[in-house]
Amino acid sequence: MMNSKILRTIGAGLSVAVILSSCDGLGKMLKKQKDIQYTITPNPIEMIGDSLQFGASGKFNPKLFAKKVTLTITPVVKYAGGEKAMKPIVLVGEKATGSGQKIGYSTGGTFSYTSEKIAFEKGMRNAEVEIRAVGQVKKKEKKFDPIKIADGTLATSLLVRDDEKPVMGKDNFQKSYPANQTTHIYYLINQSNVRPGELKSEEMKAFNTFVQTNINSVWYKFNGINVSAYASPDGETDKNENLAKDRAKSGSSAVMSEFNKNKNKENTFGKTKEQYQIGTTKEDWEGFKSLMEASTMTDKDLILRVLTMYQDAEQRRKEIKNLSATYKELANNVLPKLRRSEITVLVDKISRNDEQILALINTTPDSLSLEELLYGANLVDDVNSKIAIYKNAETRFASDWRTSNNLGGALLMANKVAEAGEAFKRAEKVANGAPEVSNNLGIIEAKNGNRTAAMDLYKKASSLPEAKYNMGLIDIRDGRYADAVSNIGDFKGHNKALAVFLSGNPGGVKEMIDNSNEKDAAYSFYLKAVSYARQNNSAEAINNLKTAIEKDAAWKAYAKDDCEFLKMRSDAGFTALVN
Repeated sequence: MMNSKILRTIGAGLSVAVILSSCDGLGKMLKKQKDIQYTITPNPIEMIGDSLQFGASGKFNPKLFAKKVTLTITPVVKYAGGEKAMKPIVLVGEKATGSGQKIGYSTGGTFSYTSEKIAFEKGMRNAEVEIRAVGQVKKKEKKFDPIKIADGTLATSLLVRDDEKPVMGKDNFQKSYPANQTTHIYYLINQSNVRPGELKSEEMKAFNTFVQTNINSVWYKFNGINVSAYASPDGETDKNENLAKDRAKSGSSAVMSEFNKNKNKENTFGKTKEQYQIGTTKEDWEGFKSLMEASTMTDKDLILRVLTMYQDAEQRRKEIKNLSATYKELANNVLPKLRRSEITVLVDKISRNDEQILALINTTPDSLSLEELLYGANLVDDVNSKIAIYKNAETRFASDWRTSNNLGGALLMANKVAEAGEAFKRAEKVANGAPEVSNNLGIIEAKNGNRTAAMDLYKKASSLPEAKYNMGLIDIRDGRYADAVSNIGDFKGHNKALAVFLSGNPGGVKEMIDNSNEKDAAYSFYLKAVSYARQNNSAEAINNLKTAIEKDAAWKAYAKDDCEFLKMRSDAGFTALVN
């Protein structure tokens, strides 16, 4: 039997141990750990730019934080795929050894903390944030109970749609274009009769050949005839006025005779004087000035100075005639060119119509011009047909960047990203910095996950609204939401609404979507549901979520884990939709 002395010794030892344990204060802190107040910001935590980062803080009431205790607090993100421990916070009592933030015993205290960034993983959409604390006095450690301080992660930026906008090179095809024909008839001084030789000039022959060849053609539309007649500025003003009028009449008659050679009685174009619009210039000083500026005459500058110094026609003529040797040269080489009728037939060249172009695309595409091919590709809806058209264009017109660029755009439509990238690279070699090509190369980089390279290329093309839109998508992914709103600009739709939402304006989502061509898409109804949840409007959130799920059942499982609906997880209407 143990003697009383031994028992007294053991009893005394136990008493000392209890006193020592009690003195270190750690046990008391464990008993009162529920009184420690932890908060996290934001709550739920939020993914921004592929990362998670949050702030944590805590408060200790007076007489709670023991004087000798060192408390190490570690926030932990827990999720289906595992857990991530963040850097710890070390707090120390006022008599504790070691470094850390001091917390007073009698006064209590607070701490604040900003976590490091950690890469977001898909499973973190349904994460929890837990506080794990370990108290220590010298070599003794005690684990505090883990405390959950946040449910889930807001990852709404994942709703951004990969709908980067490529830019095609525009065609220059015209349904019709001017093919006006002009000829001149020159006259002797003070005369208005048309000399036979004037109707045999090379210019007149070419004019007549065009008219005779095309007057009855379906490819040319003859619209009208303008006649401008002039007198040179070396005669009397009154006589020059009448002379110009007479030249207009004789010039019109001469051209009319050519149109009357057309034996097609149904085609009356150019055969009656009412079809001629006539204008006259009694003294062609502007023409005279233009000829002088282009001449190599010795006194050229002197004559031009006279025209500048004097506005009166008679004074001009007097001053110029005083330059006797110069005037003789003018009379021989310059003034005869001003005595003329100028006849212009207004003609439109008619291009192939849409049906003709489509027929040739399907039979003999090699017979089409570059502009017809580029235009014709817009007439077909099937992406494979577009690819075939652009391949034909690139084969025949490889030096024009639009062929390779537009081929790349069509390949993107077919989700052939690698082939599209090669086509854009070929376009880049001949594009001379065309912003369309830079934008499209940026899309390839973005689809390959190279956001920095993509943004650099988009900036080169920032004169294009499509490139700015594409910049906005990268802004969303990188967490620059205000920049995204600005860059997306006037493009309404889901991604603009998402940028508006993420920048803090959930109320702007509905109008942005409803005024777009994406208003009936399942993903747009889902985003509206999220926006109503943020506005605590459960009824509209459920209505829109119901429509989204009806249109695309995949949103059912997605919504179940979406922390945007965290407050609604006990709502019977919500649970009926997602379970």
